Amino acid sequence: MWALVAPAVLALSACSDEAQGEWSRIAMPEGASDRSEHIIDFWQWTWLAAILVGILTWGLILYAAFKFRRRSDDEVPVQTRYNLPMEILYTIAPVIVVLVFFKFVIDTQNEVDAASDQPDHVVKVVGQQWSWTFNYVDDPALGGSSEQDVCEDQTDAESATCVYNVGTPAEVPTMYLPVDETVRFELVSPDVVHSFWVPAFNYKLDVIPGRENAFEITPTREGTFVGRCAELCGTYHSRMLFNVEIVSAEEYEQHLRDLADAGNVGIALGGSEAITQDGLDAEEETEAGE
Repeated sequence: MWALVAPAVLALSACSDEAQGEWSRIAMPEGASDRSEHIIDFWQWTWLAAILVGILTWGLILYAAFKFRRRSDDEVPVQTRYNLPMEILYTIAPVIVVLVFFKFVIDTQNEVDAASDQPDHVVKVVGQQWSWTFNYVDDPALGGSSEQDVCEDQTDAESATCVYNVGTPAEVPTMYLPVDETVRFELVSPDVVHSFWVPAFNYKLDVIPGRENAFEITPTREGTFVGRCAELCGTYHSRMLFNVEIVSAEEYEQHLRDLADAGNVGIALGGSEAITQDGLDAEEETEAGE
């Protein structure tokens, strides 16, 4: 056994700090938001629980197979039609395991989905076939106050507090975020279901036509990260990519001013006001409109 274990230990000890971190996170990417720690912890504990349950289950199977195997004298082991204590155990134990899992799922969900009354920034993300639009809504970096419904009439670059960046499948857009400041993402789609996913945030959320989903994070370290659509959404789904630049507050403010100077003033929703979608009957469309 040690002949197998020793080389594995030596191989792991020779890995870089980054590789060792991936092992400890069980292949999860290093987090770049304040919600990452909760998700990674839950992921690690889930693996531990699965391993323990697997060891117990396989241990019982192998014990029964060995203990009650047919002997060399060809004697058939005693056949038991039922064992009430064992059946009760096999019923109660899975229920307990599921309840414990459920408790930790709810706790983690509450931590990850927690929202503040007034985030520092609001980014309205539009996922459309097949790219992304990032709207920085009434942003304080431009003198705004993160209030809603103030962007549509803005046309003046000098006084603009709402700016946007539009991407295409051929030109991958980049979303800028300030480090250590709370950002609320509001997700909308004008066409089909997409999924907004930044692996470094250890979190993704569907972008659904006729519904606005939202979540908050606080970026915790500067850097360049990748994002993508994680929902098969059509022909060019694989090209529905974007980048995320987490920068200082000064760089973030300068980026928004550059967008204003380029004429990207106001809000670009890409027809996201649409409330109908294929497959809805008239009654459902009416309910969606209400």
